[in-house]
Amino acid sequence: MTAIDSMPEKTLFGHPRGLSVLFATEMWERFSYYGMRALLVLYLVHDVLLPGRVEHVLFYPQVKGFYEALFGPLSVQQLSSWIYGTYTGFIYASPLLGGWIGDNYLGQRKTAVIGIIGMIVGEFMLMSPALLFPALLILIVAGGFFKTNTTAQVGMLYVRGDARRDRAYSIYYVGVNVGAAIAPLVAGTLGELVGWQYGFGAAGVGLILALAAYFAGWKYLPADGVKPRAGRAKAKPLNAQERKSVMSLLLIVIPLVLWWACYEQQGNIIALFADANTDRRLIPGLINWEIPVTWFQSFNPVMIFVFTPFLLSLWTRQARDLKEPNSMYKMVTGAAMLGVSYLVLAFAAWHGASSHISWLWLGLYFAIITTGEIFLSPISQSLFSKVAPARIASLAMAVVFLPNFLGGGLLQGYLGTYWGRMGHPLFFVMVAAIGFLAAIMLWLLEKPLEPYLKQSHD
Repeated sequence: MTAIDSMPEKTLFGHPRGLSVLFATEMWERFSYYGMRALLVLYLVHDVLLPGRVEHVLFYPQVKGFYEALFGPLSVQQLSSWIYGTYTGFIYASPLLGGWIGDNYLGQRKTAVIGIIGMIVGEFMLMSPALLFPALLILIVAGGFFKTNTTAQVGMLYVRGDARRDRAYSIYYVGVNVGAAIAPLVAGTLGELVGWQYGFGAAGVGLILALAAYFAGWKYLPADGVKPRAGRAKAKPLNAQERKSVMSLLLIVIPLVLWWACYEQQGNIIALFADANTDRRLIPGLINWEIPVTWFQSFNPVMIFVFTPFLLSLWTRQARDLKEPNSMYKMVTGAAMLGVSYLVLAFAAWHGASSHISWLWLGLYFAIITTGEIFLSPISQSLFSKVAPARIASLAMAVVFLPNFLGGGLLQGYLGTYWGRMGHPLFFVMVAAIGFLAAIMLWLLEKPLEPYLKQSHD
């Protein structure tokens, strides 16, 4: 059974109660992730990788030696960019393992619980600088167990053909970003102004709250997908239409890789730019209080929380008038807006080359990239949920995170190494061009893939 047969009592914008449970669980898990992410690059660059500190970090010689064997001598900033990129990448690759286990052995619910417990351990390990790399490894593996199985459960709340699914993923995405908005203000502030270990500890507490929310709403979660049992006949292979649908989704991964490589610069280069190249005084000459660097990581999720209801309302009206753009065209819009956002920063960096730019430029950048994100990220999750065969629901949802791994992690980290080699305006133009390329690729793919991107009914 892959979707509930009858709808439970509706409690959140006309959606099943299970959506509220997953909303709260994901909110607190994202509080943990984004709280830790807001600190990670700053922690690496300004503290743990500096001489006198790094000598006490377990496995540091091996990690540094690995990266320098591949890329030559690296500065602290370049090595930090690679570590950040590897972490953010592999935490989105591990869902392939978590999805396979959830689909075939433990079910989505139990696999997600194991993931939350593992992440709690990893976050508290981060409070010790010596355990930096073992902690990151545990977070990567445990995050894979959690991420794909909870995201898949959102789609499993709805029967095939339910038109509310796109909007359900957008609502779920608000939960993601409520947690992400609070995280830098709490964990980020504690880490930046009080002590790194307090920020990481706060992230661990967020995961404890996620686990509590998940258990509290257990009875409202969808039934686990059917799993093979000992002695049961082997599952039938995918049929021709299913294989074509899966291949179509894999083609869409390519432009999404480019998009995520640009988007994830927020936690890497944008954090460094806000720290070193931005006038963070609230109102220069009048209110000279400086906005903490980590607070800029809250701009994006706060704007998602504010902007999403307006876009949901727009799409609802368009659907009523039979004018709502399909998922692919929404994603084209999202990719194009990302390109525009980096052109804004390129102009600001060029215009203020001899001085720090106003933090308001960063505000404009976040407003544009956030609107583009709402058009692309939750919609891509919904698209994969609709098109993928139901019997590989969690594994297929893991594939939607491959762009986060290849783009948001590895390619993002690679692009970040050019920050110190290129002028800042040119760097931002380069990232903008990659975003526009992603938009063009998605636009070109829409028509050829249309026959294969129709929702399955198995």
